[in-house]
Amino acid sequence: MTTHSLEALRTRAAAIVRDNDRGAYTVPTKGLYPFQWNWDSCLTALGQRHSDERRAFLEIETLFAHQWPDGMVPHIVFHTPDDSYFPGPDVWRTGRPTPTSGITQPPVAGLVLRRLVETAADQAFAEEKARALLPKIAAWHRWFHAMRDPAGSGLVAILHPWESGRDNSIDWDEALARVPTAGVEPYVRRDTQHVDAAERPHKAEYDRYLWLVQRFRDLGWDNRLLHDASPFQVVDPAINAILVRSDEDIAHLAERFGDKALAEEARARAARARAAFDGLWSRDLGQYLPFDRVAGQLIASPSVGGLLPLLAGLGDAEKRAAMRDRIRTLRTRVRHGVPTHDPTDPRFEPKRYWRGPCWLIINYLLADGLDRCGFAADAAAVRADSLALVENGFAEYYDPLTGEGLGGGNFTWTAAILIETLATSAAA
Repeated sequence: MTTHSLEALRTRAAAIVRDNDRGAYTVPTKGLYPFQWNWDSCLTALGQRHSDERRAFLEIETLFAHQWPDGMVPHIVFHTPDDSYFPGPDVWRTGRPTPTSGITQPPVAGLVLRRLVETAADQAFAEEKARALLPKIAAWHRWFHAMRDPAGSGLVAILHPWESGRDNSIDWDEALARVPTAGVEPYVRRDTQHVDAAERPHKAEYDRYLWLVQRFRDLGWDNRLLHDASPFQVVDPAINAILVRSDEDIAHLAERFGDKALAEEARARAARARAAFDGLWSRDLGQYLPFDRVAGQLIASPSVGGLLPLLAGLGDAEKRAAMRDRIRTLRTRVRHGVPTHDPTDPRFEPKRYWRGPCWLIINYLLADGLDRCGFAADAAAVRADSLALVENGFAEYYDPLTGEGLGGGNFTWTAAILIETLATSAAA
């Protein structure tokens, strides 16, 4: 790809991020997702920093302005009324001053904050903003361990597939099948009015998603009750790896700012999680697996979630090399990498949301992890995959067999991560 074509991609990406900017937050895309999403916003800040560092920090500040008193940061903030998305505030009914959802998403804010601080041109401004955000992120991490790991295993569970950020991943099929559907209130989906139904979750899954929302709502969104009341409790290696990485990154910042107590607390949490991760390892598959807390067993699902522990440098050298080899193998099985599920699994679906398609944000996190673990050539190959994909537009996700853009168009985090990927590639 020529320098001219790369610059054209960067220019188009920047325009998409601007078009989806609502002043103090971005929406993922017009129509399909008209509100602020948690990990979308944090990862979008990585792209925003290249044109406006202050705007990048504001993106995260806006999200954390809606943190719950117990520390939870919701996965959606409904800043303005819009009936083009379901389920909206009338379904969640969380009772917040500004309506929010009642569940969370992967805690990438910590790792993003460290990146923003370390790359900032205006270090005084970045440090001021980071000092204010750090205790809020730490409170969120405490919430995860208190409310989603009540037994103190060291690893947290998700209580709803949406909390993983990989909503309809094959990882959740077995546990989700246990969730009942009786009593689900009548509803009309909005997503399939914007996107082909073949690219979205099935109705049977949506029924169970909504049953869980209603169950938690009936408990008054009291997080002290939700874990044990949920028939869906899954220890996701991806979200736990992100939490370890973010804990270690906020510990690094806390040390820099002279907050020794916060640094020690965050490192202790990360150390407990690291010690518990071996229980998720599958030697046969060469990756980590989700653990179904209700069934008491690992879930044999060869998805990309079990490779994201590279992001935190988890595992010994043998395990890290095995995960690198898995990524290499996955890339040989498709035209465009990295698929979110192994194409040799009969459950793989190349066009359906998180059941196979490529996502630029996953490629970004994988490449970051590969670099961290010393696999620079593999990281560069994954970044090259991302650059090839966006030649087909800035889609929400992509068919790994054809490269076709799928889901929402002019997608904010795809554009933002492309900007960050170009910068990372140039620096490599």
